[in-house]
Amino acid sequence: MRLFEILFIIVNIFMFSWILFAKRKPVRRLVIGFGVSAIIMLLHGIMEGLRWQMLPTYVITVIPLVLVAVKRMSKRQDVKWETKKTSRLHFIMVTALGIIYSVIAVTLPLVLPVFIFEEPTGPYKIGTVTYDWKDNQREEVLTSDPNDKRRLMVQIWYPTDAEVKGDAVPYLAYPDVLADGYSKLLHMPKLLFTNFAYVKTHAMKHVALSEQEKTYPVLIFSHGFSGHKNQNTFQVEHLVSQGYIVVAIDHTYSSTASVFSDGYVANYVPQDTNSIAYLDKANEGWVADAKFVLDQVEKLAENDPDNRFTNRMDMNNIGMFGHSFGGATSAQMLMTDARIKAAINMDGVLYGKDRIPKEGMDKPFMMMSADDSIREVKSTDSEEYAKFMEATFPRYQHVATGGSYWMKIKHMDHMGFSDLYLLSPMFEKMTGVDVRKAHRLINEYTQDFFDHYLKQLPSKRLEQNIGKQLDFILLQEK
Repeated sequence: MRLFEILFIIVNIFMFSWILFAKRKPVRRLVIGFGVSAIIMLLHGIMEGLRWQMLPTYVITVIPLVLVAVKRMSKRQDVKWETKKTSRLHFIMVTALGIIYSVIAVTLPLVLPVFIFEEPTGPYKIGTVTYDWKDNQREEVLTSDPNDKRRLMVQIWYPTDAEVKGDAVPYLAYPDVLADGYSKLLHMPKLLFTNFAYVKTHAMKHVALSEQEKTYPVLIFSHGFSGHKNQNTFQVEHLVSQGYIVVAIDHTYSSTASVFSDGYVANYVPQDTNSIAYLDKANEGWVADAKFVLDQVEKLAENDPDNRFTNRMDMNNIGMFGHSFGGATSAQMLMTDARIKAAINMDGVLYGKDRIPKEGMDKPFMMMSADDSIREVKSTDSEEYAKFMEATFPRYQHVATGGSYWMKIKHMDHMGFSDLYLLSPMFEKMTGVDVRKAHRLINEYTQDFFDHYLKQLPSKRLEQNIGKQLDFILLQEK
């Protein structure tokens, strides 16, 4: 919970307990209690923002005023309610209801907190800028208008100097649109996702690129099917703080929702995600998105109209990473685009037209898998799942061949590779995934991999843990 939320809850629960159990409730103390609570609530609203999860606590603020009004009314009617005898049963009922109400008031904001991204550990602060790019050479195949061209929202994060100051941008530029998208995709109430509106990042908008280095390696990020370009902010911020420029793509109509600069909203279009053949074909479109974005990045590196990235991007050291379907896209890009020098696939089934050859990748590659995603088929699994694994698992046969890495993370599942589980600690209870610990592990090995292959730095983790069983298993075949 946030600072003023914690303070507000403590003060109001204390005041609520006093109101319930104190024998005498002088008007003066009731007014003071209301005043203190109202001031904290005002500060909370201004500095943090009011949210529905705090509603039971907000209600407590007005209880003293209600009691003052009742007292005055009682005096007019000559009712001495302060001295009325209270039955034991009545006392027990009031106590029980008070405890239940207090538990609800505390539990709601704890179960659905406004989460905070961990402070990036690198020497750089973070800047960000967003682009609306149209590929006039490609038709948009996911709409009915034959004149539509493929259009993509792209966000770039980049290193800025430690002394730079500015307001942190929100996690989502259009939280209401994304909350609606999450609600429809996950078939859950929209209210559960409104907290995204209050989450802040460590990035600042349109600040200067750091002059500490002449150029910075570039990393392309591709989200999962029905994900979005911001879904791995935990990882993006870490990498940028360590001296990388990260370019994230919203794959239009396959993302949770994309909001363009003219206000047009491209919602997710349902697709045949149960068909392996369809997904293999759809991945070709995602690869085309990545290639187009990389073309645009090359133009920025050569001549940025804002003069931010001109001659500042190291276009000889470009990597790519992605989650789920975006991870498959990263693997395909590594195999088909010479500009990509190294890639990481985070728990993505290896969809796409190309297969990893039996001699392995000819460029640095790492596969990160959740143990839950690559487990053996059980007798309790559905026939559909068994057929899916039978059809797709052979594609992993040569993942770790030829010097590539296969990192299998224990006690992990598919969505643990994204920001989603930060939304509520209930995800940890339901899945057993320690999401903060998993994120630190992912960041540590992602950085080590790209540092080694794009910055030519000595490996700190990869070579030290081959075959060891720690919180993960890391396999590599020479």
